[in-house]
Amino acid sequence: MSDRREYSTGTTWEETFGYSRAVRIGDQIRVSGTSAVEDGEVVGVDDPYQQARHILETIGESLAELDAGPEDVILTRIYVADFSLWEPIGDAHREFFGDVRPATTLIEVETLPRPELLLEIEAEAVNH
Repeated sequence: MSDRREYSTGTTWEETFGYSRAVRIGDQIRVSGTSAVEDGEVVGVDDPYQQARHILETIGESLAELDAGPEDVILTRIYVADFSLWEPIGDAHREFFGDVRPATTLIEVETLPRPELLLEIEAEAVNH
């Protein structure tokens, strides 16, 4: 497909599992589940707000690499290890998106790839 563009942040997981951080086809962009890991280390251990901010910034950088931005996001899915952490995660989400207010789903999961990870976020965007 000639209009397919992929973006990778270069994490070990992307290479090992064989996926891209984000893919754009036409005006549609999907950002893979993203966690708070930088250079192999978990960012914001025990801090759901800091982890959410880091994740959303990574998603924002991924979108920018594909000529889009937070204003283009129409949906986020947030996977949390503990549903009671929703409030600081919601604070970070609201601050990052401002008036954009994408549709959002919050889902509690039994585990995430590393025990220090409190959440993972994926996003869908449309950019004309």
